[in-house]
Amino acid sequence: MHSGARPIGTSDNSPDKRVQAIHKWLQNFEDLAGANLVPASSDASFRRYFRARKGNLCRIVMDAPPDKEHSEPFVRIASWLQEMNLNATTVVAADLEQGFLLLTDLGSTEYLEVLQQTPSRSDDLYADAIDALITMQREGARFQAKLPKFDEALIREELALFSDWLCGEHLEIHFSAEESQGWRSTRDFLIRNALDQPQVFVHRDYHSRHLMLANGRFPNNPGILDFQDAVSGPYTYDLVSLLKDCYVAWPSEKVLAWAQRFFRERQDELGTKIDDDLFLHHFEIMGVQRQLKAAGIFARLNLRDQKPAFMRDIPRTLNYVMEIASRYDELAFLRRLIGERVLPGLQEPTA
Repeated sequence: MHSGARPIGTSDNSPDKRVQAIHKWLQNFEDLAGANLVPASSDASFRRYFRARKGNLCRIVMDAPPDKEHSEPFVRIASWLQEMNLNATTVVAADLEQGFLLLTDLGSTEYLEVLQQTPSRSDDLYADAIDALITMQREGARFQAKLPKFDEALIREELALFSDWLCGEHLEIHFSAEESQGWRSTRDFLIRNALDQPQVFVHRDYHSRHLMLANGRFPNNPGILDFQDAVSGPYTYDLVSLLKDCYVAWPSEKVLAWAQRFFRERQDELGTKIDDDLFLHHFEIMGVQRQLKAAGIFARLNLRDQKPAFMRDIPRTLNYVMEIASRYDELAFLRRLIGERVLPGLQEPTA
């Protein structure tokens, strides 16, 4: 979460009705009444975050309009992560009717910032993040049944973000009958891979913009944010989010070494049927599914939500797909689609 922004006006002079309501709500807390508010981070959803500071006390206020965001899962899952002894933000107070949460502050240094500025720290940072992920999968097993399932319907919904928003809406690529069949076959291949994997507690957005640098090594590092969309899903989903990040890329040999570190720790618990080759298959194909989803979300953020900055991350995201697609016959259609139409289309100037 970024700091250094200018304070937001109080309820008497701010034109933002939600900000006015936040100031009024903070009056309920003696130690935060009259606190200064500054923007704490941007978000790819309708949620906003503010840093409320008064004296030596600092808290994060989540503004999640209840007509657009459902905050109860955040409150519930935050408590579970605390029970797992992970360094997730704690919910200090909640007003679900208004859509306000008061949270502990995990600091202002994202993993992404450190990885970009000091890449030599990557091995240590990813070691901590992988250890936290392993703990989440192990300890999360007792909460897993209470999570929504990452089932076929949800996977299809995620993949439709790519075909509908990036291909259809942004690039105006309309599939012929033959291409539609190619897309259906690709989609079925990706769905089978996800459903065939051992199912675990999945954060679902476990990457460098949602991990905060904390003091010390694991279990204090990393601080974990944005876990409200957690599901019961494939064991490689979060690993792909972390290691094949849409915002920062690493040489494939480093990614493989980090992935193998995770697998060595988890292999015995995943069952004897999963060997090194099957793990790599699960990991690579899971990555394709998630990266297609992310590219579609970035296009939707641009078109629907007027957040164009995410468009610059689409080529990096799809380059992961191209790397993997070259090794699988089942992804031949996808390789042609992205290589011949999507990536060239993204390079064309927009009107």
